[in-house]
Amino acid sequence: MSDGRRLQVLRAIVQDYVATSEPVGSKALLDRHQLGVSAATVRNDMAALEEEGLICAPHTSAGRIPTDAGYRLFVDQLSEIKPMSPPERAAIAEFLAGSVDLDDIVDRTVRLLASLTHQVAVMQYPSLTRSSVRHVELVPIGGPRLMVVLIVTTGRVEQRVVDAGRDLGDVDGERLVFDLRGRLNGLAAGRPFPEVAPALAGLSQGFEVADRPAVEAVTTALAEIVVEEREERVVLAGTSNLARRSEDFPTSLRPVLEALEEHVVLLGLIDAMHDDPARPAAADSDLVSVRIGSELSHAGLVSTSVVSTGYGAGPDLVAGLGVLGPTRMDYPTTMAAVRAVAAYVSRSFGG
Repeated sequence: MSDGRRLQVLRAIVQDYVATSEPVGSKALLDRHQLGVSAATVRNDMAALEEEGLICAPHTSAGRIPTDAGYRLFVDQLSEIKPMSPPERAAIAEFLAGSVDLDDIVDRTVRLLASLTHQVAVMQYPSLTRSSVRHVELVPIGGPRLMVVLIVTTGRVEQRVVDAGRDLGDVDGERLVFDLRGRLNGLAAGRPFPEVAPALAGLSQGFEVADRPAVEAVTTALAEIVVEEREERVVLAGTSNLARRSEDFPTSLRPVLEALEEHVVLLGLIDAMHDDPARPAAADSDLVSVRIGSELSHAGLVSTSVVSTGYGAGPDLVAGLGVLGPTRMDYPTTMAAVRAVAAYVSRSFGG
């Protein structure tokens, strides 16, 4: 829309409807906003907005509410996402700083997001297919048995016990473990998972013949860890928030709740949004994606919107997080919360 005044009217309608849940009429717009035009002009602007499919009249109401297209234009026209206040940012940092492990980080994050936004918070566990190796540790556990521990940049820890085919408790065994640990980290540390197995191929050829079976047992175990298929997981919090907004679901909450139970649906939404952000809200916030109503391509979610972003360690995104709620959502505030929380989660992973 090229008409700046009509865009101003649309913005006012969205803001008022989000705040009050009541259809917005021209008189209310003039009373609440400094539009600087006559009532007739506002009515003409509203008629034009309705003709363009950006607002509509619910039932026989004299007021208007935004359509999905109206919300989309409102979000796309945001010039910036207002940052959270210093006290809010400090509270986020303090809450997440108390995490003791990955499970605790995920649990705290979804509870925090649900509390900040009053929506349903969704967080995907870090995907190993997008992860990198932080460190490889080898721990002799008696006789020929050796524990291979892989520490991932996201904080996940994977381990295997292998049979080295020889006693590791003597001097030669200790020397082998020390040497192999150093070479493994030299080759694997910092590499994305898909690059690990090729990097370790042929490593055993650099060892004495007697040591090669042990080296091959370890490299085989590591290769299995980095290529093994795993079920992706998502965690939810704040589902009860939907019940408090039942007026925003004119037919029933049931389709939304059923969709939330299908984690594959949520994984698809989160994955698609942080891998290829849909219609970034603004140039300075292109890591935050917003999908509204029918854009979600799931019949049970047509009355909802999802605000999502990716998080990761360093420059690499390893998973996504976000919130789901009714389309009548405070988008700027929700987007700011999602972006801020994702930044602190990434920082906790060393990003």
